[in-house]
Amino acid sequence: MKSFYFIVTFALKLKIMLTKNDSIKITLSLLWTVVMFFMVFADIFSIIVEIELGNTIQIPIEVKSAMLIAAFMVAIPILMIIMSWVLTYKFSRISNIITGIFTILFVIGGGSIMPYYLVIASFEVLLLITIIIISYKWSEKS
Repeated sequence: MKSFYFIVTFALKLKIMLTKNDSIKITLSLLWTVVMFFMVFADIFSIIVEIELGNTIQIPIEVKSAMLIAAFMVAIPILMIIMSWVLTYKFSRISNIITGIFTILFVIGGGSIMPYYLVIASFEVLLLITIIIISYKWSEKS
């Protein structure tokens, strides 16, 4: 029972120490983290499906160029995990909105019509829309 009391007391103290602005930054970082997990698992599942079917992955452009583009597109959400926390209000708000929109386009444009991908992409898009809405409604006074 003492440990439960300690945990509750610690959580309440932490909540008091955090400003509303910090809470929003933490929320955005956590949402970007979840988006990245979904992106990683979508890629893993895609590889598993292709291996199981005995297919090679069809890439419409030269492989090295495609991987360079993919590296940049995946680096953006990875960087947003930390950038949401460390950037100032103004830059964090703008960058979350812009990168949220670009990442939605990447998820939809680079996707598949396989059922597993549609499920994962749906969650990704919902999370990204949540990031955009939170960032849009975020005021400096919060």
